[in-house]
Amino acid sequence: MNKIKHKTPISSQQQDFIRGLYFSFSHYHSIYSLFFSTQLFHLSKKSPMDSLTLFCTGALLAGGLYWFVCILGPAERQGKRAADLSGGSISAEKVQDSYNQYWSFFRRPKQIEASEKVPDFVDTFYNLVTDIYEWGWGQSFHFSPSVAGKSHKDATRLHEEMAVDLINVKPGARILDVGCGVGGPMRAIAAHSRANVVGITINEYQVKRARLHNKKAGLDSLCEVVCGNFLEMPFPENSFDGAYSIEATCHAPKLEEVYAEIFRVLKPGALYVSYEWVTTDKYNGDDAEHREVIQGIERGDALPGLRTHVDIAEAAKKVGFEVVKEKDLAKPPSEPWWTRLKMGRIAYWRNHILVTVLSFLGIAPKGTVDVHEMLFVTADYLTRGGETGIFTPMHMILCRKPE
Repeated sequence: MNKIKHKTPISSQQQDFIRGLYFSFSHYHSIYSLFFSTQLFHLSKKSPMDSLTLFCTGALLAGGLYWFVCILGPAERQGKRAADLSGGSISAEKVQDSYNQYWSFFRRPKQIEASEKVPDFVDTFYNLVTDIYEWGWGQSFHFSPSVAGKSHKDATRLHEEMAVDLINVKPGARILDVGCGVGGPMRAIAAHSRANVVGITINEYQVKRARLHNKKAGLDSLCEVVCGNFLEMPFPENSFDGAYSIEATCHAPKLEEVYAEIFRVLKPGALYVSYEWVTTDKYNGDDAEHREVIQGIERGDALPGLRTHVDIAEAAKKVGFEVVKEKDLAKPPSEPWWTRLKMGRIAYWRNHILVTVLSFLGIAPKGTVDVHEMLFVTADYLTRGGETGIFTPMHMILCRKPE
């Protein structure tokens, strides 16, 4: 597979034309073009036929671009708007510096390995990417197997509902969402199970977004969101009837540390299920291409280091859990989870052009283009990891706390 270049080549003429068009319809949502205003003088000197041709060509281009950006739109139409992209809790003028700081961790690997550095590292990452994730992907920041005849949104919901079904909780139970993000899984699980879900995320901006979405969905009575570090959770021992984490504990520097905290807050006999990011038995650490793919995933997703599939159960048992079941949910007969990334190539390019325009106009913070480009490149590494079978984002482990 060809690698995606780190820079997106756009000519100055293309930039000028797109900037003008977007400025026009992003503020007034009407189909007209800067093309006409810049050509008025020339129109007066052309024949009627030339003017008509020019007018029709410009109208076609303007209408096509309007449809491509505004009508076709991002994945989550009712979520974050492109014009509202921000740096989360980071002030707009500091987004570029924060992005540079994020990449500095990878230039000094020992900082990533230091456990005390990881929370700030992950918090910075989610400040940078949360709006882009929500705008371009949706409110559930995870993958799911493709399901024949189902949309990506429906497949995601089914994947989330399966998590709560596995921990076998009853309506009214109090369960924990470890690393809840903006709460997409939380809302699906609360609506499906009628359990009371308490989510924890380290990012303050995600807490605000999750609470807003909970209220809009009419689920704020079932969903509570807490800002905190899942390595030091502000909950008493034996206080939850069940727990789940969906592609979140991969951010922990040591898996047993977060598992130990989950073990502590669960009631005896309660179940915990996790979907983990891991390298599979097909991964060969001596293969340069394999290493490149895994390192690309780590850099683009704020991971202190991907674990192997055999590490998961070992970590769970180490803290006292009984392992009930373990399975890679990405394996056949499941349909590929990465097809959503491949099918979205046109959308990625469209969105990248739009982000470039917004940044140029000062609507999106400086540095947003770099963040979007990082995610664009990471999508290619994730796709390659899925296609080669060396990586899975959904290694499922179901555990029980002994009574």
